[in-house]
Amino acid sequence: MITHREPTTFETRVYDAIRCIPRGKVTTYAALGRMIGCRSSQAIGQALKRNPFAPDAPCHRVIKSDLTLGGFSGERTGPETLRKLKLLEAEGVRFDKGRLVDGSRVWET
Repeated sequence: MITHREPTTFETRVYDAIRCIPRGKVTTYAALGRMIGCRSSQAIGQALKRNPFAPDAPCHRVIKSDLTLGGFSGERTGPETLRKLKLLEAEGVRFDKGRLVDGSRVWET
């Protein structure tokens, strides 16, 4: 049985911030953390893993600082990361050999 809970204050800050990322752009876990005053990329990732507002809060637009794809829905490989890749490709964001092709797609505040 799945139980639903209200997002924490921290999670709400993360979800509000990712709503600002424009379609066709990505940001990094670290940049997102800086935006909301959090120095833990892992905490950002954990909040994104529990995102109940996707796709309105587009967690697929957050990638690793080395400009590789990163995880999705709590998975680092497999069908969920493929789904993240396809969502980004549908927005014109391309990866080659697991790395972002066009650095101008990185959105920073």
